[in-house]
Amino acid sequence: MKFRVERDVLADAVAWAARSLPVRPSVPVLSGLLIRAAEDGLVLSTFDYETSARATLSADVIDEGTVLVSGRLLADITRSLPSKPVEMTLDGARVSLVCGSARFTLQTLPVEEYPALPEMPTATGTVRSDVFAHAVAQAVTAAGRDDMLPVLTGVRLEIEGSTISLLATDRFRLSQRELEWDPRSPDESFAALVPAKVLAETAKSLTAGTEVTIALAASGSGEGIIGFEGAANGGVRRTTTRLLDGEFPKVRSLFPTEHQTVATLSKAALVESVKRVSLVAERNTAVQLAFADGVLTLDAGSGDEAQASESVEADVTGGDIVTGFNPQFLLDGLGAIDQPTVQLAFTQATKPVVMSGVVDDGTDPGFRYLLMPRRLLS
Repeated sequence: MKFRVERDVLADAVAWAARSLPVRPSVPVLSGLLIRAAEDGLVLSTFDYETSARATLSADVIDEGTVLVSGRLLADITRSLPSKPVEMTLDGARVSLVCGSARFTLQTLPVEEYPALPEMPTATGTVRSDVFAHAVAQAVTAAGRDDMLPVLTGVRLEIEGSTISLLATDRFRLSQRELEWDPRSPDESFAALVPAKVLAETAKSLTAGTEVTIALAASGSGEGIIGFEGAANGGVRRTTTRLLDGEFPKVRSLFPTEHQTVATLSKAALVESVKRVSLVAERNTAVQLAFADGVLTLDAGSGDEAQASESVEADVTGGDIVTGFNPQFLLDGLGAIDQPTVQLAFTQATKPVVMSGVVDDGTDPGFRYLLMPRRLLS
């Protein structure tokens, strides 16, 4: 095997493929990055039995062949190379890499022991890459991080016609994001529970092209696979991941249809106020929010400890209400809202608040964030 390729093209593709390599691989070959050189260019692949990554790129292939080398080491090397063409050559059990006056020799791993990558499912449809990446970033705000509850570490992706819904919850908060897309068939309906971390990294990494293709083949038993594909740097990048097993909680019913108190106010003013007041809040204690007479008053701290209080103008309709929330969870939700004006809707003090942005033309902003209240210190 022997090929030449532009340094930036190679470094970018290697970094992308290597990002999903396992930190502690179950077998040594899973730390490798598989390079296939053929007449039409290079294919770089990684796989850990759960998530696969595959990048194609153009190269001047002199001799075809396949080699497996340490992915993280190759990523570090290619990132540090000078801006000159790179030549890689397989010589026995070693690979030589030459770029300008820089020369490296890498030990190879046994290609025959590397697992076969899963096939990409049939394409389900396409969505604008930037819109999808942003929607996923909003949705994963509420995803769980406790591996003891694996179902809650996923994002439920629901496809109904031309609408994609993304739902995530960690039991204390819930996010819902809806967006439009171009389905292969307007009548198809799919649902999948995708690992939140993989979904977030994948969506963010596929923004170089204008579109992302989503390919879904759910089996209903948790053994389904979802794939994502997009163009990048003159080639194609593809990721597949195994869906999470288990039943995602039926969370849609948690969003109330009616509200007793609704407050509308500046997002920036609320964010800055929460940041300041929460400085005196003890760990795992709430910041109190009191809505009355066109004013939101925030309080934190109690007793002999440090205390803080601040007021923010708000348009309040309905009855007065006093409640409290985890300040970081509150800031997370506000940070995921795009609009400069936010709406906080309540049924009662002991029930969740529903947060959303306010759109001038009255259309649905597409993102809602539900947050459970915390008990206030007396």
